[in-house]
Amino acid sequence: MIPTKVDSISTTTIREKGLESIVDWFDQHEKSFYTLCWSYLMNQQHIEELFYQSIKKVQKELPRYKKETSVETWVTSIFISICRELSHNRKLPDSEENQPRQDLFKALDRLKLSEKEAILLTYVKGLSKEEVAHLLQVSVIKIKELLFSGIQSIRKELGYGSTFNGCKEYHKDYIDYLERTLDRSKKIDLEIHIYHCQGCQKDLATFQDVMLTMLDLTETFQDLHVPSGFMENVKAKLAEEEKQRKQKNKKRKRKGLIFASLFALLMGIGYFTGVFTNLYYSWKEEDQQLSAFLQQGLGERLNLEAESNGVKIKIRGAIADDVQTIVFYEIEDTNKDNQYVINYDNGVNVENEYDIMSREAYQRYDPPNLESDVNTQEKNVYRGKISLLPLSKDNGTIKLQITKIQKLDRNSTDQKMEYETGEWNFEIPVTKEPSVEYALDEKTEVEGIPVRFDKLTIAPTTTLLQYSINNSQSKKRIETLNIDYLEVNNKKAKPNFDGGSYSDIPQDMNWTTIQTNFEPLLGEKPKEVNVKLGSIYLSFEDKKNIELDASRGYPQTFDYAGSTISIEKVEVGKPTIVAISNHEIENRSYESLQLRIVDESEMEASSMEMNTEGVFVDKNGAVYDNDTTVPYDEIKQPRYFFTVLNMKLDNESTGEKVIPKRLEIFGYNTTKYLEDVVKISLQ
Repeated sequence: MIPTKVDSISTTTIREKGLESIVDWFDQHEKSFYTLCWSYLMNQQHIEELFYQSIKKVQKELPRYKKETSVETWVTSIFISICRELSHNRKLPDSEENQPRQDLFKALDRLKLSEKEAILLTYVKGLSKEEVAHLLQVSVIKIKELLFSGIQSIRKELGYGSTFNGCKEYHKDYIDYLERTLDRSKKIDLEIHIYHCQGCQKDLATFQDVMLTMLDLTETFQDLHVPSGFMENVKAKLAEEEKQRKQKNKKRKRKGLIFASLFALLMGIGYFTGVFTNLYYSWKEEDQQLSAFLQQGLGERLNLEAESNGVKIKIRGAIADDVQTIVFYEIEDTNKDNQYVINYDNGVNVENEYDIMSREAYQRYDPPNLESDVNTQEKNVYRGKISLLPLSKDNGTIKLQITKIQKLDRNSTDQKMEYETGEWNFEIPVTKEPSVEYALDEKTEVEGIPVRFDKLTIAPTTTLLQYSINNSQSKKRIETLNIDYLEVNNKKAKPNFDGGSYSDIPQDMNWTTIQTNFEPLLGEKPKEVNVKLGSIYLSFEDKKNIELDASRGYPQTFDYAGSTISIEKVEVGKPTIVAISNHEIENRSYESLQLRIVDESEMEASSMEMNTEGVFVDKNGAVYDNDTTVPYDEIKQPRYFFTVLNMKLDNESTGEKVIPKRLEIFGYNTTKYLEDVVKISLQ
């Protein structure tokens, strides 16, 4: 436990010693937080950046610190938030030092974010379940559920199997029992049951194995060595920033929305007539999306402006609901003919996010709309929108800080991104608009698999459909269900793929619960909902083992799922290369295979890299091969069939060559198109 003297930070101390007192506190906790950071980032440069950003954020947020929680818990919450931002697209390290535990790291990295954080904070950071629940803003019961589901997923990744065979009602007690915190009466009941139930015996044994593996993970993280001079690098960056700040010593520019008295009078008249407001917004607002909201009396039209390095950013409007907060903006380059967009993942920060925004929601992505009329008229102006997290309160002021914007290049094929840096700061007033939820009670079957529709949410900015897929069958599963559109009151809403679909929702063990975003249905009060199903992506279990006999020479062929597959070559080396192919796609039952290569020691290679060649086939059967430019925006619901699969195999932990013995196929995946329409009555 951290001594009180070290753990205390007060506003009085900050005023007396400034940033120095915060840096001193981080010095005291360097090892603990370095360990937590490494589990997310695994890169010293990124971790230095994380410490730097966290120190700055602690300094800003300190006046709002509530003493009901410890400083360490509060700072940890800030660390987690910034870890999430910096951990996008990073890869696991491939160094030999970490290779013995690569399987565990990979399994941990594939968890849902909520599961991963529950496990890291509990078993790596060593916090109590109550502290973790406070940090993640969920109940202690939910934390136990996340730990269980996370360990279950790790169990699957480590090869123990994907399902439990024991009795579901006892699953909730496994963790407390193994941690010796289960109530005596429940402990006795569980032990009596396990004595008579072989399924639960096996489940608990493998669950215990994984938890012991988690202890190994804890030891691995605890053995991490903080590089010498680590905090000195962070301090140097802070000192340089402070020096530049003093040199610039310039005030931030903000411009608020001011209405003339006559204009306010006209708006008041419009309130009673119901005419002027719609007419005004239709005429004045060039952004059609923002205009649609304003005409419905939703959101706020703003005119906030900030300029830095010759680039002006204007906040034109904002609308908030229970799903997200959308901010409409305009960027003008006053010096050159450049267009810029705001990229939420890079250079954007909501300074008071912890105070006014929900941390339970999902961050949505709004891609640039380059082809809209307003963005093709002027070479130096771009109008767009970004999606922020929803408000946790009915209203508030978003303190938006922008330090980097992305340059658009319509003609370049180079994937390298260019940025303009600066300092644009805004205080954006927003009021959360209400959403309406409708409970659904409709069940159907798709390819013999039960699907139920649970809830419809009509929010001002989007429409959400929540549905669940029964995944209890082992031979056939629906991995993805695609919906063509929702029809409400004869109005169709197409899926908003930018908002995405996601399944990180509390769910029954036998059901996968998913939410899909659709276009807004402003002002609609549904009496009936029609759900037009488009396609499903299925996973079939169909096992087959093929012995790899080099003495017979290659290529070799074998039959699988009604097709003939060719093993083109097996070349032992560093790495070992295995290539298989199937160029016949007509009437083929599968698009991709689930497989692995086993070596002579009956083990899977520690590293396997796969590269595929293939063709796209649209719903009408048109084929687009590698030599054809694929019009992705035009072709209808394409399927991708692999034709050649190249595998590179390595045993990086031992340095020995992989000598393939057997190709093991577990199953395959395929897409099926649907024409079903599910009618759901809300009356």
